Amino acid sequence: MRVSGFSFVRDAVKLDYPVVEAISSILPICDEFVVSVGKCEDGTAELIESIDTDKIRILHTEWDPGLFVRGAINAQQTNLALDECTGDWAFYVQADEVLHEKFLPVVRESMERNLNRPEVEGLLFNYVHFWGSYETYHTAHNWYGREVRVVRNGIGVRSWKSAQSFRRNGEKLKVVHSGADMYHYGWVRHPKVMKTKQKALDSLHHDSEWVRRKHPEGAGAELDYGDLRKLARFEGTHPAVMAERIANKDWTVPIEGKGVKRAKHKHETLRVRLLSFIENKVLKRKVGEGANYILIR
Repeated sequence: MRVSGFSFVRDAVKLDYPVVEAISSILPICDEFVVSVGKCEDGTAELIESIDTDKIRILHTEWDPGLFVRGAINAQQTNLALDECTGDWAFYVQADEVLHEKFLPVVRESMERNLNRPEVEGLLFNYVHFWGSYETYHTAHNWYGREVRVVRNGIGVRSWKSAQSFRRNGEKLKVVHSGADMYHYGWVRHPKVMKTKQKALDSLHHDSEWVRRKHPEGAGAELDYGDLRKLARFEGTHPAVMAERIANKDWTVPIEGKGVKRAKHKHETLRVRLLSFIENKVLKRKVGEGANYILIR
């Protein structure tokens, strides 16, 4: 069995993406790793080249501004890397996602067990979405609880929409659960860097006028994460590859929020709070779970 890892990234240094940690976390079970690196001037390619391995192959790419709206550029860059994968399985990790080392043998075993089951087109992962700190994470309705991150290679799988998931001939993939969790650190940054990253992310999904309205001149230079006391408390351990990044963290976020008037985050709105309560306290599952896959036994 041969396993390919793949990803895409641009401006990882400027926007403080843990891309080295992301790649390094799954590298031990990959025979190769292909990463599309968009043209930038912050040393992103050099950062990835600093990883001590001969498994990584960088595709130097140009990002087409015409594909920025609705995040289509993310899927296009993902597909460029996927098309270069030569493994039986292709393991996708985004630049702010990290797999705990305890799950490496679990994922490997799941790949082996399902290798000769052609009806299995991918593997599903649970998600832990950290927000504002390495100690707090989301269980809110608007944060997806599961997503596909391993796909069977060579069957025509394509990245979907803003690289959220995958499709085959426009149809959802038939998947089994990998038995593993993926840790998402996309919203744990210095508040000032987070604000810059948020604007950059919005620029890939909306036109310039929408971005101008959302981020007007004179708006705050830092993201207000809000009241972290209302989030779930993380009691586990972080992946070993994250240890240095966490130890070097030189910023703090007020756990109670800034207490200033601002637009609510989506998870703070009444509708999402009500749905989250029903999911977490009553149903014990997310409403609409499975939107991007078909779970099989």
